[in-house]
Amino acid sequence: MSVPIIVAVGVAVALGGFGGLMTPIGPWYANLRKPRLQPPNWLFGPAWTVILGLAAWSAVIAWNAASDPAARTSVIILFATNAVFHALWSPLFFRARRPDWALIEVVFLWGSLVALVAGLWPISHQASLLIVPYLAWVSFAAWLNSAIVRLNKPFA
Repeated sequence: MSVPIIVAVGVAVALGGFGGLMTPIGPWYANLRKPRLQPPNWLFGPAWTVILGLAAWSAVIAWNAASDPAARTSVIILFATNAVFHALWSPLFFRARRPDWALIEVVFLWGSLVALVAGLWPISHQASLLIVPYLAWVSFAAWLNSAIVRLNKPFA
């Protein structure tokens, strides 16, 4: 197995594991008012598994398609930036119990995904397109986050 595959899968597993650890579904979350389109709790784990798997696949494709060291550096920066913003959301929403702060953070997560789609496009159309489901899911999650803030504010 090649180093890019090991790194990409390792990062995806680490992000998924960290997200799971930072997402306690306890009484606080259960008692929040949620919008009617809120998916069942069991769906989030499989959805994130598929999304992070696609992102890992995208990273490997982009790394292999990068034509020079500058392009590979761009791939690393784009994915690393996204990983940071990905890792920040769950602790803000669930551990700090601040959906309002998470709503601000999700804008940066969404922006990192737009940057990934745009930044990967010249390197590999396929790698860029593999990020689109992640962008769509985070767009939906941002709407859910916004609805939870609206239905439950104020938070402090």
